[in-house]
Amino acid sequence: MDERPRLRIGFLYPDVMNLYGDRGNAIALKRRCEARGIAADIVAIGIGDPFDRQAVDILLIGGGQDREQRRVAADLQAKGPAIRAAVEDGFPVLAVCGGFQLFGHRYVDHTGEVLPGIGVFDMETRHPGPRSERCIGDIVVESPFGQLAGFENHGGRTYLAPGQEPLGRVVRGFGNNGEDGTEGARRGNAIGTYLHGSVLPKNPALADALILAALRRRYGQVPELPPLDDRYEALAHAAAVRTAERRGRAQRGAGGRRS
Repeated sequence: MDERPRLRIGFLYPDVMNLYGDRGNAIALKRRCEARGIAADIVAIGIGDPFDRQAVDILLIGGGQDREQRRVAADLQAKGPAIRAAVEDGFPVLAVCGGFQLFGHRYVDHTGEVLPGIGVFDMETRHPGPRSERCIGDIVVESPFGQLAGFENHGGRTYLAPGQEPLGRVVRGFGNNGEDGTEGARRGNAIGTYLHGSVLPKNPALADALILAALRRRYGQVPELPPLDDRYEALAHAAAVRTAERRGRAQRGAGGRRS
């Protein structure tokens, strides 16, 4: 009988909300669990499937364009009360880009159509219109999980309500809206972000925070995770930061508006 601790990684709409390789977040969590002797399964949660916080230990949702967000919005609304209750109970979540937008109160797309969100984060996202520039490029963020690096590509601008904690502060890139320096959002162990990449493989401290929160919720008091050999993750992170800094210098030299 396998007596190892086991975590189940729930992936919301993996066949729809998986823009820019966000599936890599699930793969990274599974690999980091197994490297420490923790059994891990990836559980797909599709349209029509229930969300049961006792059946999974971490919840992921990736990015999607407006049409993908429309496909899942009604189903996510049905799951919303259970997801919000789980977050209030300390459930770890990673919501990326389009998924992040739907975890706020609403997303107003470029046509003015309103897609209701599930209100995990106290925020809303508005698209400024079809002629507006996208927030696109490499991004570096200072956060409680250290310096995060990734790639952002979003048309919507997200605005946090007063009192809503961001994930971090933008060093390079646009972040939530290109105006106030915030990136992402945090509520308990739930994290929202615009960072693709995918984000977890090159930011292992963020991955480990989700794993540790899931272990403590499932098994009670658990000591800090033993370190792994993250030399390749560190190289990937450093390369992403260098790319962001190089593009930032090029933009400043060309009179770009963001560094």
